[in-house]
Amino acid sequence: MDTERKLFCHCKPDLVEEDEEDVFQRRLRPVRSELGEVDIAALFEWKKGRTYIYHAPRSRSCLVEADEEPPHEADEESIIIALAMAKAFNSKIVDEVHVMRKMVIDGSNTSGFQRTMLVALGGSVTVDGKEIGIETICVEEDAARKLKEEGKFVHFKLDRLGIPLIEIATAPDIRSPQEAKRVALRIGQMLRLTRKVKRGIGTIRQDLNVSIEGGAKTEIKGVQKLEIIDKVVEYEVMRQLKLLEIRDELRNRGVTKEEILSQPMTDVTDILEDSKSKIVKKALKSGAGAFAVKLPKFKGLLGKEVQPGRRFGTELADYARFWAGVGGIIHSDELPKYGITEEEVEEIMERLGCEEQDAFVLVLAPGPEAREALKAVKERAAMALDGVPEETRAANPDGTTRFLRPRPGAARMYPETDVPPITITEEMLKRAETIKPKNPVELIKELMTVYKLPKDMAEKMISSVRFDLAYRLVKKYHGKLHSTVVVRTVVDTLKELEREGVEVEKIKDEHIEEVLDKVAEGKIAKEAIPEVLKKVAEGSTVENAIKELGLDKKIDVEKVVREVVEKYKDEIEKRGPQRSFGFVMGKVMAELRGKVDGKVVAQTVRKILEEMEKK
Repeated sequence: MDTERKLFCHCKPDLVEEDEEDVFQRRLRPVRSELGEVDIAALFEWKKGRTYIYHAPRSRSCLVEADEEPPHEADEESIIIALAMAKAFNSKIVDEVHVMRKMVIDGSNTSGFQRTMLVALGGSVTVDGKEIGIETICVEEDAARKLKEEGKFVHFKLDRLGIPLIEIATAPDIRSPQEAKRVALRIGQMLRLTRKVKRGIGTIRQDLNVSIEGGAKTEIKGVQKLEIIDKVVEYEVMRQLKLLEIRDELRNRGVTKEEILSQPMTDVTDILEDSKSKIVKKALKSGAGAFAVKLPKFKGLLGKEVQPGRRFGTELADYARFWAGVGGIIHSDELPKYGITEEEVEEIMERLGCEEQDAFVLVLAPGPEAREALKAVKERAAMALDGVPEETRAANPDGTTRFLRPRPGAARMYPETDVPPITITEEMLKRAETIKPKNPVELIKELMTVYKLPKDMAEKMISSVRFDLAYRLVKKYHGKLHSTVVVRTVVDTLKELEREGVEVEKIKDEHIEEVLDKVAEGKIAKEAIPEVLKKVAEGSTVENAIKELGLDKKIDVEKVVREVVEKYKDEIEKRGPQRSFGFVMGKVMAELRGKVDGKVVAQTVRKILEEMEKK
């Protein structure tokens, strides 16, 4: 959310790249709940044995972020923004907002928990005529941002920690990948309509819970791009269907969990010590060993594709990496490969006692890590007999997913004792009403009727991350500039410049407004907007960009047109003056594009061609 302060302190809620900073480190541990239970996701993170290094910029963090001072009172503005969304969804607003602690010990919170507040329950959003239920609307603090990992050390920056987030959870009413994308788009539009949310990559993140009949609820974290939501859902459905096929095949083959879990780890270093494989040579030279485990009756299943470019063996590798920190695994379905020969494969199979239907997994690592990795592989292989395990997964840029951690249990949430409850007052509800977002359908109608935008541009505008800017400028320039010029600049021009490799994040709202001011005043032509903004992205001011491009010089349009007409006189006479408008316009605009409004050029060209016609 775009607020004046962070959620539980008075630091500015912005990211900074360069700043004076303090650095400290922590190790986080899980604790038992009041019922004596330990959350499995927290336990999983603790077992990694990591140390977290925190970089605390002095201008954007304080002792609250370092967990050395109790949190301050909750930011009221954040709660009011959530109340506005609750009103828009017709949700039931709670009387009192209580702060809860949610255990998170992956290092992204210095305290080992994230604070969250339930503001409203229920309600719905209508998309394509269908009502999609809203389950909860919460306000919570954002996590620290990860800078890098160096072995067991993970570096985080605390500028993002504590920035207020609004979390809107839908009911399980969404029935297709495309519908998921449309619902996310509509909720995003409504958030932007409050004009109280931040913009840019990472400011809106979608988490997807996907399940199919016979499968399991899988949570996919951190889908930052709206465009790939449908692909992520499709690929997860594909993965679950393939895992069910693997389950059925394993059951048909008669394998049991006990049979898988009882397989011993076997040292096969001596078999590979003279291997020509570069991977093997490098690992053994570094002091690692080669260890393998048999997976009974798994032959052909480890190489089965579960998502594009990802096989069941990849699922096992994810578990080995996260539970033991190894680089990966090698499995028999992909061998001979990597320089490992058929003879070496046969020798390993013989050592393990593999029969025709058996497979094996090989790990190149020191003994203790290899033992943990192969234990994780066996456990994941045993889970295959149940079909789809309940997991939290992370989205990859191509829409596929990878294992992140087990799904958290119910033992991770408990009351925050340092922040008093917040009573929802009439005054807060009145303030929320002033920023309650309009219905997007009504807004499109307003843009079309009042501001004369074509429907496709109106829809594009309210879907834009810069909607708030476009809406404000459309209203500002109404009657001075055509709305299409404003929307094209804010929505299309910036995207086109980004595709050209221009650093559009350096173009601020005030730059765009200043350029449009110049167009509205007739000082530059609308065709010059892309070139001026490109110069601004390179570091120029708008004024300097106009001078550098020579747009500040007074141009005698009639003189230029007459020179072009004289130069191509024969061609024009052959075509006839009336039929030469497009030809002459093209030649003149090649010289004047961006320097003079195209409408002015067109009027001048018509006038001079009409003169020729009369002669």
